[in-house]
Amino acid sequence: MNEGQQHRLLVVDDNEMNRDMLSRRLQRQGFDVALAENGRQALDAIAAQPFDLVLLDIMMPVMTGYDVLEHLKADPAYRHIPVIMITAVDDVESVARCIEMGAEDHLPKPFNPTILRARIDAALAKKHLRDREQVYARSLEREMNIGRQIQASFLPEALPPVAGWELAARFQPARQVAGDFYDAFELPDGRLGLVVADVCDKGVGAALFMALFRSLLRVLGARNCADPDPQAVLVRTLATINDYIADTHSRANMFATLFFGVLSPATGELHYVNAGHDAPLVLGPQAGPSHRLAPNGPAVGLMAGVDFRADSVILAPGNTLFAFTDGVTDATGAAAQMFGEARLLALLEDAPVPAAAAALDRVEQALAAHVGDHARFDDITLLAVRRG
Repeated sequence: MNEGQQHRLLVVDDNEMNRDMLSRRLQRQGFDVALAENGRQALDAIAAQPFDLVLLDIMMPVMTGYDVLEHLKADPAYRHIPVIMITAVDDVESVARCIEMGAEDHLPKPFNPTILRARIDAALAKKHLRDREQVYARSLEREMNIGRQIQASFLPEALPPVAGWELAARFQPARQVAGDFYDAFELPDGRLGLVVADVCDKGVGAALFMALFRSLLRVLGARNCADPDPQAVLVRTLATINDYIADTHSRANMFATLFFGVLSPATGELHYVNAGHDAPLVLGPQAGPSHRLAPNGPAVGLMAGVDFRADSVILAPGNTLFAFTDGVTDATGAAAQMFGEARLLALLEDAPVPAAAAALDRVEQALAAHVGDHARFDDITLLAVRRG
């Protein structure tokens, strides 16, 4: 390795002769060498300055090599430092134990210069590769965090205040970026656009198309609302988006299930298209048993030229529209058991529906208890709209 002078090594050995001999050999090979005569000095030195590699004797006073190795591998700040154990030539059992504890290699006494250089070079080469991987991983994480912040800006910073109505939403991405989204926005004619959507797949690709779907819905919904017929606004908006995605991005094979509604706050009339999405619920004293707003059209973006149909429902005083994505019902807990629609319905039907935000809190708490420590594999989005 021709960059040896750039690497700083720590030699840890309680035998002064061994320390001196090994350090002089390493210095002749171009390494910058520091010395420690026991394990405690070694840990103090490592805490004080960075090292590229540690050559560690096993049998020492104060702290043994085993103790030092265990400490280093247990600490995230130091576990990446390669450690080569210094052992007796026939101490196979100790070598095996050290390798199991995380040592990179071992170096038998007496030191053979060729073997010494080869094992140090191999350990440093592995460290260099790991360091590059860590730099790349940190860079990727920074980019993903930027993406998460940008995507978050596509969601409403605050839900629009509407006299006589309460709106609440929750959004829990499974990864840094998500394919789910929700929206609530005022149309130029005073009506309210409501959206809950789930773009197929997960990760960066789904997040990019999430931004596209959301922007098209907002722009085209506002443009088409000049039509006094809200159902025509819905159908025309979704047909345009569908054909654009299917024609322009056909190679990506991306589509979205979504619920898109136009609410007239004064009357409570909600016109909607459910494009292949989980059926939202209408809850409350005037709704009787939960009324489901079942799909009345295909997912958006699958195929150009498909027909969409709009339906309508009246949200009476005390009624709540509850929309969600399948990350809720598919949330998996112990024994791979899904949360399920039956559990969700029981949660909302067995007790009077409270305020919109309280209803979402109830669902979130039940989901957290069900999932526990299990990793979420899908985004979770909830939207509640309650007429007071």
